[in-house]
Amino acid sequence: MQEKEENKVEFVKWFSELNKNSGKIAGGKGANLGEIYNLEIPVPPGFVITAQAYDYFIDKARLKEKIKNILEKINYENTSELNSSTEQIRKLILKAELPEEMKEEILESYEILGTEKFENAEGSALDILKTAAEPVFVAVRSSATAEDLADASFAGQQETYLNIKGNKSLLEHVKKCFASLFTSRAVYYRHKKGFEHSKVSLAVVVQKMIDSEKSGVIFSKDPSYKNNNIIIEAVWGLGEGIVSGKITPDKYIVSREIEILERKIADKKIAMVRNSSGEKAYVKLTEEKSKHQVLKNFQITQLAEIAKRLEKHYQKPQDIEFAIENEEISIVQTRPITTMEKRIEKQSPQKIQGEVLIKGLPASPGIASGKVKIVHNLNELSKIQKGDILVTKMTNPDMVVTMQKSAAIITDDGGMTAHAAIVSREMGIPGIVGTENATQILKEGEQVTVDGYTGKVYSGQVQATQEKKILPVTAHTKTKIKVIVDLPTFAQRASQTGIKEIGLTRIEGIITESGKHPNYYLTNKNFQEYEETIFKGISEIAKYFEKIWVRTSDIRSDEYQNLEGAPKEKEANPMLGMHGIRYSLKHKELLKAELNALKKISQTNKQIGILMPQVINSKEVYEVKKILNEIQFQNCKVGVMIETPASIQIIQELCKQGIEFISFGTNDLTQYILAVDRGNEKVQELYNEMHPAVTKQMEYVIRVCKRNNVETSICGQAGSKKEMVNFLVKAGIDSISVNVDMAKEISDYVAEIEKIQGRQPRQYQPNKKNFQEKSEKRFNNPFK
Repeated sequence: MQEKEENKVEFVKWFSELNKNSGKIAGGKGANLGEIYNLEIPVPPGFVITAQAYDYFIDKARLKEKIKNILEKINYENTSELNSSTEQIRKLILKAELPEEMKEEILESYEILGTEKFENAEGSALDILKTAAEPVFVAVRSSATAEDLADASFAGQQETYLNIKGNKSLLEHVKKCFASLFTSRAVYYRHKKGFEHSKVSLAVVVQKMIDSEKSGVIFSKDPSYKNNNIIIEAVWGLGEGIVSGKITPDKYIVSREIEILERKIADKKIAMVRNSSGEKAYVKLTEEKSKHQVLKNFQITQLAEIAKRLEKHYQKPQDIEFAIENEEISIVQTRPITTMEKRIEKQSPQKIQGEVLIKGLPASPGIASGKVKIVHNLNELSKIQKGDILVTKMTNPDMVVTMQKSAAIITDDGGMTAHAAIVSREMGIPGIVGTENATQILKEGEQVTVDGYTGKVYSGQVQATQEKKILPVTAHTKTKIKVIVDLPTFAQRASQTGIKEIGLTRIEGIITESGKHPNYYLTNKNFQEYEETIFKGISEIAKYFEKIWVRTSDIRSDEYQNLEGAPKEKEANPMLGMHGIRYSLKHKELLKAELNALKKISQTNKQIGILMPQVINSKEVYEVKKILNEIQFQNCKVGVMIETPASIQIIQELCKQGIEFISFGTNDLTQYILAVDRGNEKVQELYNEMHPAVTKQMEYVIRVCKRNNVETSICGQAGSKKEMVNFLVKAGIDSISVNVDMAKEISDYVAEIEKIQGRQPRQYQPNKKNFQEKSEKRFNNPFK
């Protein structure tokens, strides 16, 4: 009997029994509430249904194995499958009965919380119960044991229910909180952050409701930009209005010396309130109330002081929620700010010029361009494809999975403290909120550029991407690290890596900036202008580098339709149509213009490599060399993209034809080998560059090229992924071309791999004898 008592599960803990180290019992939210309650910071009273109570419930209901089996089968990148599987788990939890002994302890604690004498009560629980009055309104809030860690924001991943009253309703909502551990967004986020589902439990906070007249959020340090100011946002009514993003809040900026530096008064329009039956409702504000400052100045300074105190106590910047009733402040939550390491300088890294379509609050820094996709309800999330601009009335935690695909986010409502805005900052997705009417002004499918630094949305596609500080490459590696640079505007930024070689420049980048399709020059027979366009663009890039590999143009019939002179006809299957080197050899005047431009650049002491895309036979290599001979451009290297299955099968022939380097184009290579359209969302779960059918072919090409002393490289997006890098270095690849912002990280990673392998740093040097043989047979025709 004694042993049974010792092993008894504690279903409930009061705030007074908890502290910041109670995360395994009370979850992140519950532990922090206990901590600040005991600091004598004003906190509404409450208790926590422990994580052990959750585990006890799951065990008694025999759900553990059922949940595990469902989770093991989920394909996390398939949204419909993720939604279906997680809904199945939630239904299992909601149908299960809470154990009687657990119910009793929860309801007893609820009755104690309901007594007016709770805060000053003395004597036994029975004495207190005798004085209990009408059941009290409470907030029932999820508190996961993996929640609110410094490096991961689980904000909004589980549910919170406000204005719950009565025994039956309380128990129902406790189970709803338990079930919310398995919402699609929560399961996906844990998977992305590497948390094992089986090791995450859920506690539930039951806290006396504050009938908020005002509420909001405080950041004890700016979560987006590098300064020490305190940021406060506030709305009329309940706090859910601000956190959900349904209401655009007032914003106050306060210095560390508690001086109010700035007030931005929003047009709130509505407020969330609790009606007489305890239900949440939105009320329309009068114009005067809507535009009136929510917080009085003394409240702003009081809140700033509390924020400083909590930051000092926790030794970390805090994200704090507050409520005000009868002019009395209550703190209802505090947690670490999760984006401190990602803060950037306030100013935009580059100036954008163009037509401003709309303005809002800059919620997440960065710059991105893409097609507008307007989402009116959650059923429309499936239309968002990778690189689209998500435009919606309000941010919502249910959008987290879709946000992973978006290039940027724009909302009508919300502030920088909306849950989804917090998560977007963590993901590094540019975001603008509180535009008021983006869903009405912006049009479905139109190209826009989002500047998350300034809160402005520009018409058209400005060639800009989210900025990240470029760190110089310092590691010395045998495997050479090169960069990918397509646009002159980014060349100087790329040079900050200290790398002197470009492994890929796509001519299409220059073409896009010119505004004219190659077909324009072909139709008008103005090849000299085309040559000058290419020369000018590549020269701007090459001036920062010593060596540059340039891919000849590769434009499908379904691409760049907005450029002047673009052909109106689209092929039935553009990916397998007339593009790449086959198009260039059909229209040799265009190819000659490109090669002549590169020849002029080579005369400025730049080493040029020419990459031929979509090669399927060695005759194509011969034809290009013939043109090089014709224009007397021989001081260049000739290489091919390995991106078709044919190029792999004929790699020995290509080596014999005298190519000097190859570069894997893994984007196309993967889709051709696996028969998976990389642009089709329905089959994205099948697209995998690390599929053995792909890696084995790459390994084969590297072996053949090494025997023939042909330099090997990669220029696909996979070259910036560590799993692929690890494979390639071990396979003996000579160089890896990466996105600029990944150069430092990948070079350091390569150095680690080489250190383990014992490979010594050295530069690639072609075999002199082999090089001479290649030069001699450079223009031999094997097809005579």
